[in-house]
Amino acid sequence: MIRLPEKDLPEAARRRLASWQSDVDALTSHAERVREARLRFRQRNTSRNATFVVVRQRLTDLCSGARRCGYCEDSGADEIDHIWPKDLYPEQVFAWRNFLYACGGCNVAKRDAFAVFPGRARSLLEVGRTHRDVMRPPPAGVPGLIDPRGEDPMELLGLDLLGTFRFLPLGKKGTRGYARAAYSLRVLQLNREVLTVARREAFFSYRARLAEYVSLKERDASAKDLALRVQAIQRASHPTVWREMQRMQKHLPQLRALFRKAPEALAW
Repeated sequence: MIRLPEKDLPEAARRRLASWQSDVDALTSHAERVREARLRFRQRNTSRNATFVVVRQRLTDLCSGARRCGYCEDSGADEIDHIWPKDLYPEQVFAWRNFLYACGGCNVAKRDAFAVFPGRARSLLEVGRTHRDVMRPPPAGVPGLIDPRGEDPMELLGLDLLGTFRFLPLGKKGTRGYARAAYSLRVLQLNREVLTVARREAFFSYRARLAEYVSLKERDASAKDLALRVQAIQRASHPTVWREMQRMQKHLPQLRALFRKAPEALAW
C-alpha cells in the first residue's frame, strides 16, 4: 500500500456529487441515511451515469501500474471502495476523497470493517456492525484504517525485503501507529501468500531494471534510452517494493552498489 497521487474532479462532477450527498444528509435519522446511501450509490454507480464515468476515470488515473488495487497493488481494480464505509458513515457516501479503486478480493476482505480511537485512547474500538445490530451512528474518533488517499502508508508500514516480503508495523507496540498498521494489515489481509510471492517477483524485476539502467549509463547510452528505463520502473507494479528498496538500499549490499552508481534513482 502506497500513497496515491491526488487528482480533482471536474467542476460539474463535483457539484453533482455534492448535490447527491446533500440529499442523503437532509434525511432525519441515521438509519434513513444509511438506507438511502446504499440505494442511491447503487443506482448511480453505473456505466450509464455520466458522473460516475468521470469518477471511475479519475480513480483509474490514481492507480499504480495498470489500474492496480489501491490496497494490495496486485489485482486489477474494478470496484469503488468507500474508505469510510457508507453503511457506517452515510455522510461520506458521495465524498470524492472517500473513493478508492480496489480489487474484489480487498473489497470483500474489508467489507464494512472500521475502527476508531475514541478520545485519547491508544486502543482501537471496532465500530462495524452486523445486519442484526441497531443502526446507530458510530462513535467519533481517529480512524484506525490507513488511508492511502490522505496519508503515506509507508510512514506506518515497512516491507521485509530479506525473504518474507511481508508488511510489518514500523511503530512500537502500544502506540497508535503500531495499532493502525496492525489493524490495516489484518483487515485487508495484505500479507496473504499470493501477495508476498508477487512482491518477491517485483523485487527481482526492479533490481534487474535498475541494473540494466546502470549498465546503459556506464556505456553512455542516449538520454532517451535511459529515460525509457526510468519510466519502466516508475510504471511497474507493486511500487511499495520500489519505495522500500529506496529506503533500505544502504543496508542491503545487493542494492547499495546499484544505487551508488545511480544515486538519481533515489528520486524516482
